[in-house]
Amino acid sequence: WCFNPMPTSDLIGHCLSIGLTGIEGIDRKFYPEARSRGLQISLVSSHGFATGPVDRGNPAECEAKLRAAIDTAAQFQCSKVITFTGMTVCGMSDATAESNCLELWKRVIDYAEMNHVTLCLEHLNSLDNSHPMKGHPGYFGDDVERCFDLVRRMDSSHFRLLFDIYHVQIMNGDVIRRIEKNHQLIAHYHTAGNPGRKELDQLQEINYPAVMAAILKTGYTGFVAQEFLPTWPDPVLALRHATSVCDI
Repeated sequence: WCFNPMPTSDLIGHCLSIGLTGIEGIDRKFYPEARSRGLQISLVSSHGFATGPVDRGNPAECEAKLRAAIDTAAQFQCSKVITFTGMTVCGMSDATAESNCLELWKRVIDYAEMNHVTLCLEHLNSLDNSHPMKGHPGYFGDDVERCFDLVRRMDSSHFRLLFDIYHVQIMNGDVIRRIEKNHQLIAHYHTAGNPGRKELDQLQEINYPAVMAAILKTGYTGFVAQEFLPTWPDPVLALRHATSVCDI
């Protein structure tokens, strides 16, 4: 989605030329093409971040979309499906919101395990209101420590955190130490430069080579997905550059 309106077939080709091995955030109708051309699907989408299980009006839709996403992941040999908490409900206690989330996830976790799929809860920042995809004001799961606690309470090896480095930097910081302390609870990573969710260049504050070294030190062997919004005139060059920054 970050590279729209670039045609997805073109993006697949650019990823291959750069040396990437996986892709996500594309329409599912392109999964067969991505797989046939040699890319893995690194993560399958499900319900959106605005319609999560915090709100008792959403669980049926969330459950249906998560089950469908698990089926898609199994079909395309992908081991991860994304999930979200959803938005804070006015007047609802944190304890109730957490309970609502756990109730929904526990209804689908056995199905995920049966299909060898891990549900990945994404932590998002709620502070940046400058752009609809740079931050998500009102998102309940905006504290990464709360999200780690929810993962612990799920008590399943098939439920883990999607650690978005950009979002964590904005909301909680101390990125490397959090990775070192909680790496066993993390199943996927996203990148972007902060501020602005831009390129991983010298104009942003996160030291990505150091972060990548910390991730490698934990023994992680999964995907690190580039999820920045290109601002350079050549977005493919931006992707190539980000790849080189993270290739340590």
